[in-house]
Amino acid sequence: MQLSARNQLKGTITAVERGPISARVQIDIGGGNILSSSITCASADELGLAVGDSVVAIIKSSDVIIGK
Repeated sequence: MQLSARNQLKGTITAVERGPISARVQIDIGGGNILSSSITCASADELGLAVGDSVVAIIKSSDVIIGK
C-alpha cells in the first residue's frame, strides 16, 4: 500500500470500543504510548479490526486513518 501521508505509526490494537455509529480504536505504538482513533463501525467491520491485530495508524493533518 502506497500513501501520500508520511506519518505512519505501526502498532497493535489494544481495544475496540463500539458505539452505535462509531468505534474507538486504541493502538499501542510502543514506549508506553497509546494512540486512539475514532472511525465508523462500518470501517472497523470492513477491516475486521480486533484486539491483537497489527495495524498502521496513518496521520494526515488532523485525521488518523487506520490501515491493516
